[in-house]
Amino acid sequence: MWLRQCCLVLCLALCPAVAWADATIPTKDIPGAKDSPLLKRYDGSFIVSYDRVAYTDFRLPLSKLEVTPERDVSNNRAFRPKEQREVEGARTRLTYLLPSERSPLEVLRNYQDEVEAVGGRVLFSCKEEGCGGDHRRSSSGGGSDSSLLMYFVHERDLKDPAFSNGSCAMTTSITGQRFFSAQMPHPDGEAYLTVHTYQVVDTQYCKAFNGRTVAVVHFVEPKPRDRMMTTVKAEEMARIIGASGRIALYGILFDTNKTEVKPESNATLQEIAGLMRSDPKLAVIVVGHTDNQGAYEYNLDLSRRRAEAVIKVLAASHGIDPKRLKAAGAGMMAPTASNDAEDGRAKNRRVELVKLN
Repeated sequence: MWLRQCCLVLCLALCPAVAWADATIPTKDIPGAKDSPLLKRYDGSFIVSYDRVAYTDFRLPLSKLEVTPERDVSNNRAFRPKEQREVEGARTRLTYLLPSERSPLEVLRNYQDEVEAVGGRVLFSCKEEGCGGDHRRSSSGGGSDSSLLMYFVHERDLKDPAFSNGSCAMTTSITGQRFFSAQMPHPDGEAYLTVHTYQVVDTQYCKAFNGRTVAVVHFVEPKPRDRMMTTVKAEEMARIIGASGRIALYGILFDTNKTEVKPESNATLQEIAGLMRSDPKLAVIVVGHTDNQGAYEYNLDLSRRRAEAVIKVLAASHGIDPKRLKAAGAGMMAPTASNDAEDGRAKNRRVELVKLN
């Protein structure tokens, strides 16, 4: 809420003629939004916020959130679960406003019934302060404790305009939160979802939603990753390094927060080995890069360890002398695109070769 209030004060000072519209009870879904085919909606509810990413990673909480030494993007003490499941696929976030006089518990139970009816199972559930973090916050606020909703999304990441129905549903103070993570059968494997319900607490611009229940539902459906980055051949690597002294590679893959080089990276590693064999005098710095998700020091260390892992594989599996390879980690320091959206963050997660001699 503090960010919205600061925005309001600034805009009123600069643009006194602007009239801000309050939230209103919706009578239809926002344009472009639609339900997931995996699960029905609660009867009488409407979609007020919608976001979909064609392919991304997602962390499913399997235990309550606990405080960490880190700070999040809003300078809150970061709360995260000790147990989680990392999944990948098409991710959809649906935010529904429920009919009046529907409690968070009633709505949550209906979703649980639907999950079980299609053969799914609940993996973790919690309520109010038992979920960990600040149970009175949604996605807005800084300088204190992070909330359960902030584990998935922060106010700055929302696409909904300030004071819109979507913004009001996702950024107000809340009460009575309930939550569960679940797994469901899918024609292409397993799908995963989270359901987070709570009541809005607001007497200002979102007062129309005061006391109404909101349901934030995340779906992750299995989907093959679009392979947009083709493997760069050794000859092309040599040409680019000769011209610019460096080359960015996207074919070296790691699981989230892991340093083990995935088997899918082998084609790119073979081309790097071919590059090194074609020029016996060439030495390079292998530089790991990350997006800006997570703490600065953590990402710096992670990127360095990933670079070291690449060198180990090149030496052990491809016979490249490790003395010709130096490891370095840049973390989030050298983005090539904005980190505000997933497509930009994907461009920032890379390994670069920098000519050393």
